[in-house]
Amino acid sequence: MSRDWTLAQGVETPCIVINSDAVDTNIARMAAAIHRLGVSLRPHAKTHKLPEMAKRQLTAGAAGITVAKLGEAEVLAAAGVKDLFVAYPVVGQPKLERAIKLAQSGVRLIIGVDSLEGAAMISSAAVLADCPLELRLEIESGLQRTGADPGAAVELAQNIDALEGVSLTGIFTYRGAMLQGRATMDLQAAGHEEGRLMVRVADAMSAAGLDIRDVSVGSSPTALYAAEIDGITEVRPGTYIYQDRMQAAFGLCSLDDCAGAVWATVVSRPARDRIVIDGGSKTFATDVQPDKAPLHLKGFGHIVGDEEAVFLRMNEEHGVIAVTPDSLYEVGDMIAIIPNHICSTVNLHNYVYLQDTDGALTRTAVAARGLLV
Repeated sequence: MSRDWTLAQGVETPCIVINSDAVDTNIARMAAAIHRLGVSLRPHAKTHKLPEMAKRQLTAGAAGITVAKLGEAEVLAAAGVKDLFVAYPVVGQPKLERAIKLAQSGVRLIIGVDSLEGAAMISSAAVLADCPLELRLEIESGLQRTGADPGAAVELAQNIDALEGVSLTGIFTYRGAMLQGRATMDLQAAGHEEGRLMVRVADAMSAAGLDIRDVSVGSSPTALYAAEIDGITEVRPGTYIYQDRMQAAFGLCSLDDCAGAVWATVVSRPARDRIVIDGGSKTFATDVQPDKAPLHLKGFGHIVGDEEAVFLRMNEEHGVIAVTPDSLYEVGDMIAIIPNHICSTVNLHNYVYLQDTDGALTRTAVAARGLLV
């Protein structure tokens, strides 16, 4: 690889190292591409979970930040981020009280909903606190998790819009690299299909008299293509800030563009064709499995500088890597591995090391790590 992945001594492994220059390049590249399309960028903080990174994205032109949970929103708001979209249903009185508190603190807080019941709960809390809240209706676009059926979305939106204390200002969806209900490598077709579906729903809502200002889509693989569809107003990519092996396999970046890597130490070489590192399933995400469509990745990560090595399997604390018998690995060697999925990997770590241009490392707490509520 062209990047200098010189591995510093004195750093305890396993750990994540984030190359700061690569981060800034990835941020600038996405911001420029989205700006050319005339669409707003609201990056998802699920990847980095760091106020510093959110602020870098805002400085580069992001309109606001997306989060999955209120805990993430609270961390970012405390650090000065004041435009936040919780792209997840906020259900339950304790959570609604926290949402009200955030909105009352001066944060522009947008909350995702996908049901009349959920919206009614938010409405009641908003009225009781005399604190109006802004909502977006999630549309099911193929991933089959949360989201309202597109065919029923207009009536649902009308019912939500009639509630007191809330204003329905937009719709959103997330489905990733899917086309006609299946995983795909055709990102342009997937993005265009996603964008057209959402614009049709928005147009139907507008025709019914609803004021739908925001039509928001994701993800890193499809964002640029979905944004090409007239009527899309916002995209919410997340992984692009660090990139990972999955994004490289999609052709969205090269491995050189990947800002994040796990540094690990070889703790055993029990056979000439096998090494064991000090990181397993408590260090690396396992949600993007090898040999699965459409990417068919080989192993759980890319071993930097060794195209032949394959990260075969993991236990909790052991990572088993197949190597060529003539390779020079020794016990005590430190290696860098670009994980298949950086987002879930970051969430396993309490801190990351930010690496500056000179190679110096700064240990930084992952402020929103593990905030499941």
